[in-house]
Amino acid sequence: MTQINQQNKDAVVTAAPGYQTLNPATGELLKEFNTLTDAEAEQLLSNAHEAYLKWRKVPVEERIEIFRKFADLMDENIDRFANQITLEMGKPLSEAKMESGLPGMIFRYFADNALEMLTERDINVEGFTRVYSRLEPIGVTLAIEPWNGPLYQSMRAAAPNLMLGNAVIMKPAEIVAGSTLMMDEIFEKAGFPSKIYQSALVSREQVTSFIADSRVRAVALTGSDRAGSIIGEQAGRHIKPVVLELGGSDAFIALDSSNPVAVAAEASACRLFGIGQSCMSPKRAIVTEKISEAFIKEYIKAFENQKVGDPFDPETTTGPLSSIAAADNLHAQYQDAVDKGAKVLVEGGRVAGTGAFFKPAVLSGITPNMRLYHEEAFGPLGMIYVVPDAEAAITLANATKYGLGGTVFSEDLDEAKYVAESIDTGMVGINRYMGAPLNVPFGGTKASGVGRELGSNAMDAFANLKTYSIL
Repeated sequence: MTQINQQNKDAVVTAAPGYQTLNPATGELLKEFNTLTDAEAEQLLSNAHEAYLKWRKVPVEERIEIFRKFADLMDENIDRFANQITLEMGKPLSEAKMESGLPGMIFRYFADNALEMLTERDINVEGFTRVYSRLEPIGVTLAIEPWNGPLYQSMRAAAPNLMLGNAVIMKPAEIVAGSTLMMDEIFEKAGFPSKIYQSALVSREQVTSFIADSRVRAVALTGSDRAGSIIGEQAGRHIKPVVLELGGSDAFIALDSSNPVAVAAEASACRLFGIGQSCMSPKRAIVTEKISEAFIKEYIKAFENQKVGDPFDPETTTGPLSSIAAADNLHAQYQDAVDKGAKVLVEGGRVAGTGAFFKPAVLSGITPNMRLYHEEAFGPLGMIYVVPDAEAAITLANATKYGLGGTVFSEDLDEAKYVAESIDTGMVGINRYMGAPLNVPFGGTKASGVGRELGSNAMDAFANLKTYSIL
């Protein structure tokens, strides 16, 4: 493995805190994991490269059959995975089951569409009998994935790489290592070649070393924009492609002609899903003055009706945040806004006692001197902005460094399209929250990242688009 020089060490944020899983509802230590030694990390990378050299030669039709077996096995283990996710990061069990069903769906999507994605594309060039291009694998992809969707996020990166013919090294977030490690067993049972997919409990210094190594050919990261800038810089230094899926502060815009009650119900439900810990959660509700009173009344009703508690309790709607640190940071953002004059529509904040609980809250009157105006609020904190018209909504929606997604509601479809086209995002839903359908490219602009995952473009950044010409 390439040695890490002092300059690279300085580029790493800090030493990783170590892999340990805690129950965020109780603070109980679930398990501690050993970080790989440098020798073990080198062996893991060597194994991945050797597996790639064999896997790339496996016909696509055989890969498809293995993908389908993997999907079936994931479906059979939904309850087991859901239980682990809820234990490690506090997601209500019903939502954890929903997430546990997604890997099977993702792998079936690529199994169903691989032949079309990987087909040769003919190009008419005078003087040649045939010119064509096709996507070909490049080697080992390092995937660095987050805690808020430990199965969904990791498999969203792994599936297109594996179908393409690449090997995958999966570095999980330190607090959900148990969930990610369970995936290795499923890959083995499905019939994937040994070491073609490996969970890697590596340090941040070892991540830097992986990126510098010639056997790693691409990097995928889902995380904060701070992490993205570090990983992007390191990959750029070695001229390697990246897909960076980073933060978001999406706007949910309700214009004059929209139904304020129905739209507020959808906006609040989207904000609260996943305990608000999602990059694509619509964090800022922007509503025009004409309908603001009815919208606000319905929006705050949803937040007031949340039940905070044990994520295994079917009555619970809001479990703990992923960690004490996450809950404390969200409360600091909330308190900063309140101290500087934000209007409290639903009072919330940190809940006393053990666990990383945060009572859902709603604020309005947020101004540029407050942290929440500029930062991503990762948790059940709703923010409502009232504006005079569509133009003001566009200006406010774009007044952020982020550009992941957005939502626009209006009975006037021309107006809705105009607003949607005017906001600087990678995705936008008109008269319905878009989410992340498997067949739609997922990704953003500005500090929300570069590249796309899912959909027909999912393989692009991880492939060699190779062109052949025949005289």
